[in-house]
Amino acid sequence: MRFVHAADLHLDSPLRGLSRLGDSGLATTLRAATRRACENLVDAVVDSRAEALVLPGDVYDGDWKDYATGAFFVRQLSRLHDEGIPVFLVSGNHDAESEITRSLRLPPNTHRLSVDAPETVVDDDLGLAVHGQGFARRAVLENLVPAYPDRIPGLVNVGMLHTSVQGDDRHDTYAPCRPEDLSGCGYEYFALGHVHEQRAVCDGPHPAWFSGNLQGRHPQERGAKGALLVDAAPERWATVTPLVLDVARWELVEVDIAGLGGADEVYEAVESALRERCAAAAPRTVVAQVTLHGAGPAAADLTSAEGVRTELELLAERCGAVLEKVRNRTRPPAGALAVDPELTAAVSAAAAGLAADPDRIRELAAPLEREVGRRLREAGLLDLRDDERLATLARQAEQQLLARMAGS
Repeated sequence: MRFVHAADLHLDSPLRGLSRLGDSGLATTLRAATRRACENLVDAVVDSRAEALVLPGDVYDGDWKDYATGAFFVRQLSRLHDEGIPVFLVSGNHDAESEITRSLRLPPNTHRLSVDAPETVVDDDLGLAVHGQGFARRAVLENLVPAYPDRIPGLVNVGMLHTSVQGDDRHDTYAPCRPEDLSGCGYEYFALGHVHEQRAVCDGPHPAWFSGNLQGRHPQERGAKGALLVDAAPERWATVTPLVLDVARWELVEVDIAGLGGADEVYEAVESALRERCAAAAPRTVVAQVTLHGAGPAAADLTSAEGVRTELELLAERCGAVLEKVRNRTRPPAGALAVDPELTAAVSAAAAGLAADPDRIRELAAPLEREVGRRLREAGLLDLRDDERLATLARQAEQQLLARMAGS
């Protein structure tokens, strides 16, 4: 049989860092990206002739602001009901039973598994047994897998779990388990949610996979996003095929200015990289962060933050991308400074001291935090309470000042 595994839809979770787009048509499209990705998922289930859809957690990003979020999801489930395709889901940490205060009736094709104990739902027509347990509360800290039911012979057995597999410290710890716990169930496939990267946890005859999320929502969720198409049979190795379903794609473009003669060459390098990313993502919109780094004579031409940003915004528009952020970490080449070396050493020492003194840097930022801190955070521009970000700004200020001194 064939089914689709998708997780972490996070419906109506906004893409962050797009405040500069205002109320433009593109901003509207991007802010609705999680819904459009969900529609792409349903299309893919139907077009691939899949016989079921499994959703291991975090369909929602938290409690609904209003019923529109739930109504949208019910409409998508109803599309699958009309096609005769069942849906199996469990709740995760974001849409745990304790987190969602509103509810709507789900179509008859939808099976929400218990949050009290592992449950098995059998579809005799498909020869499918789905095992799983959802989250009753946001923080489930115990390993749920040892209580999962035994596989049922003669059926395709699929496990569902929202989990952070032990050994991955990049994600919050929920329902932690070991890879051997998952493979030890003997299921033909284990569908996992929570980790937003598409990857296998177990290979071999009892595979376990994270499908990743459908749509990257911020710059750390880069690259293609989607779901997994799984072909399985009783006591056979399942085959897993990625499905690309995202609507907009975050990309990081990094350009080392070493060896580049001036600003024109830097901008040409950025444009070439951006065009490559846009071609790979087409027809999706690319939301790009650009980092300029390294030492070279071009640093002296890149000292105007506003000028560099404007040049790159225009360049991104020509490529069909959206520029979300620019980081300028360039510096003049060693020995290029024509000013007093004691002065440059003092600048570097002051910047290093400031970056290493969070109390002092918070003190300097306090007036700005009181004046506009909340508005900066709401706009997704800057968190003046973030010590690491403030330290980075101090280091960037050093590099820009040295570059200005070199070009003066």
